[in-house]
Amino acid sequence: MKKFVRALLGRCACLAAGILILVPGMALAATLQDPTRPPHLESRLAAPVPERPVSLDSILYSQDRRVAIIEGEALREGQGVDGIRVIRIYENRVLVTDSGRERVLYLERLPQVRGTQ
Repeated sequence: MKKFVRALLGRCACLAAGILILVPGMALAATLQDPTRPPHLESRLAAPVPERPVSLDSILYSQDRRVAIIEGEALREGQGVDGIRVIRIYENRVLVTDSGRERVLYLERLPQVRGTQ
């Protein structure tokens, strides 16, 4: 029994020593920087720009013609204004690119009007 306990304690001591060697190494690795990364890259990265409000005023949709009224301007597919380019006009939404990012514009829902009797 004593032999078993000594062997078990020896293995635990080796395991504990290994953990003590690895933990400081992991902490050091977390602070190391990639040597191929340019210095101060984080400060040069642009912060994400929040989406600006864009008003979709109306959609005219038929077999022959598709027009979206955006910010008061009548635009067809492929046309743009103020950095917004219309990609595709659907019956209920418009797919645009706004400063290089794709967005979907929806018509605002009108308030429900109750009928009178």
